[in-house]
Amino acid sequence: MKVLITGGAGFIGSTIASACLDDGITPVILDNLVTGRREFTTDRAFYQGDVADGDLIDRIFDEHPDITAVIHCASLIVVPESMADPLRYYSENVAKGIAFFRHLHRNQCTRLLFSSSAAIFEADGTNLTVDETSPLAPGSPYAKTKSMLETIVDDIATAGQLRVLSLRYFNPIAADLKLRTGLQIFRPTHALGGIIEAHHSGEAFKITGTDFPTADGTGIRDYVHVWDIAQAHVAALKRFDEVLASEGADSTVIILGSGHGTTVRELVSVFEKVTGTSLRTIEVPRRPGDPAGAYSNSTKAKRLLDWTPKLSLEEAVRDSLSWHSKRNDILGTSAQP
Repeated sequence: MKVLITGGAGFIGSTIASACLDDGITPVILDNLVTGRREFTTDRAFYQGDVADGDLIDRIFDEHPDITAVIHCASLIVVPESMADPLRYYSENVAKGIAFFRHLHRNQCTRLLFSSSAAIFEADGTNLTVDETSPLAPGSPYAKTKSMLETIVDDIATAGQLRVLSLRYFNPIAADLKLRTGLQIFRPTHALGGIIEAHHSGEAFKITGTDFPTADGTGIRDYVHVWDIAQAHVAALKRFDEVLASEGADSTVIILGSGHGTTVRELVSVFEKVTGTSLRTIEVPRRPGDPAGAYSNSTKAKRLLDWTPKLSLEEAVRDSLSWHSKRNDILGTSAQP
């Protein structure tokens, strides 16, 4: 099997590519390297460019006519950034996504695995557990772009132009287990990345928001090891036709969740346990677009993909620290601000 992975030089896409390789699936990488890293494409078929570039998409399919499916990971993903510059997010994620789907249809590629996000769920704190039937209320332009694209690909599937599995997942953390790839952002905006940076710099970690309707007032998240997320994508590729046949549809949604939520304060405690150190923290107001959060189990994923997360939060924290210690050896320091 050969698969095209857009955004395959980024954190999640590159990890999915590694999991594909380990399972005998050949990845072809398309990435514009705006946030992705060329280092993550070593020994992999790689095309630098944009998903909206029709000539490039045509060339990829001409040179790899045995591509049988596409995993669409390419997108901008930073919530506060999307609040400050929504036009960029709608242009990059939605408009270019539509162009890309048109190019797939023209090249008669009908299997699309869409990397969506659990950020599209209603997350006002009234219901911290969600499933595939839970109400949607995306709270940021980033989340809205994911919700819009789900609607778009579902409509395209209804028209018989694509067949789609949309995987909604929560907060991927850690790294490829063999440390081939990992989080490439040197100043990450998510909680664990900030904790690690504070740990190494000696600065206080900022807890953004303490007035959420959660047990301790801090935001709650469903952290899933990125390698588990990658394994789910591999399972979805291998069971693609079987899943849609069992659902009796050309499009369906599957949640990838750990089954429990972790607040920011709880995450700090896990980090301190793993490292055997204390972390200095300070409390600051919420960032624009920050939700209370939610979590889910993977009941449907277990039924359709035979998938459940296997790696614990403690293992994810350890792997994140291992990647951080090796990151500069792979990426250098030139990209740091």
